[in-house]
Order: sequence, then structure tokens, then C-alpha cells
Amino acid sequence: MIIAIVRIPLPGPKRPHDLVTAQSLEATKIFRDVPGLRRKYFLNAEAGGGGVYEFDSHEAAQAWFHDGWADWMEGRFGVRPTLELFDCPVMLDNDRPPETSVLT
Repeated sequence: MIIAIVRIPLPGPKRPHDLVTAQSLEATKIFRDVPGLRRKYFLNAEAGGGGVYEFDSHEAAQAWFHDGWADWMEGRFGVRPTLELFDCPVMLDNDRPPETSVLT
């Protein structure tokens, strides 16, 4: 499993919750059929926005975050995002029963 963290540095103040929710719900259409994407969390903070992505493989993450991805994002938000990719060897899911809550 691969976790990607994207940060979009936007000038403050923090964007209004209702606005971010509406924009994020609209953006889910973009991510619905991305091959290998398991989950995407939409983030909002004083320092800007971003997302946490869970991919099933490094290849799937690399396919989404291709060479033109940062340019596309800069076109959407007016600033260049940062990207960090992490291998995730173990995941704890406390919403699952204890006997199935740890995934490798």
C-alpha cells in the first residue's frame, strides 16, 4: 500500500468549511475511477489544503502523479503543490473488529 500526502499552500485564512465541502464533493467525480486509488481524504487548514491518498501499489500512485500532475494542480489552484509518497506496510483500522483491524 502507498500513502501520498499532497499539500496545496494557499494564503490564509482557512477556507470556510461549507465551501471546502462543496468543492470537495464536486471533486470526488475526478477521483471515482482512478485505477488503484482506494481512498482519498480532502484536507483544509490555515496553511492551505491538500489530500491524503491511499493507493494499492506504487505503480498506481505513479500513474496518477505523472509528470504533468503538478502543472494540472497549479492550473486548478494557482499554486504548485508538494507531494510525498510513503510505503505503508501496516494499517490499523479501529472501525473493524479487533481480529481483522490490522492489515499488511
